Amino acid sequence: MLTLLLATALSCALVVLTPGPGVLTVLHIGTGSGRRPAAHFLLGHLAGDLMWALLALVALRWVQLLSPAVFTALTVASALYLVYLGVGALAAAAAPDSGAFAYARRPLAHGAVFGLTNPKSYPVTLAVFTSVIAGNIELLTGATVPLFLLASALGCIAADALLVWIVGLHTVRKLYARAAPWITRGVAFLFFGFAAYSLLHLG
Repeated sequence: MLTLLLATALSCALVVLTPGPGVLTVLHIGTGSGRRPAAHFLLGHLAGDLMWALLALVALRWVQLLSPAVFTALTVASALYLVYLGVGALAAAAAPDSGAFAYARRPLAHGAVFGLTNPKSYPVTLAVFTSVIAGNIELLTGATVPLFLLASALGCIAADALLVWIVGLHTVRKLYARAAPWITRGVAFLFFGFAAYSLLHLG
């Protein structure tokens, strides 16, 4: 059981570190505004990480309890929020002297919203949980779900700490400063791409 919980923690760290909208956003916040706003963003994002982990655990063991309507609503909300972030990124790129994105100025609240609507989180979390837990599915019960969630939280926090350290490195921030407008535009179009991908695969 301990080995399985450790594997769960490592898998959640992998989910956090897998490139996607969340990683791109924390990279932009951290390199543009520093480690503290990046840490606040990731702290808010943790709520979403744990929600997706719980949904993945329930789907893996008791899939019949989850209505497809839940995932449809979350997918649409995710796509709309990513479009909103993309528009904000383009506006910031057009006026680089205006400062960070709005979500960089209120990182905790935006991190929570971002985490709860991140379209990458559920399929990736479910995939890695399936590879880790499926062979011992009988160990996943109502009584052990809190332990798996705790392991998930520890894995996410460890990965978050690594990301905060990386985005605060002088070399990373220096490279970002040289190409900030172009990076911001690239992030914007990646947000649009993730939004389109989510809606195209809604079925």
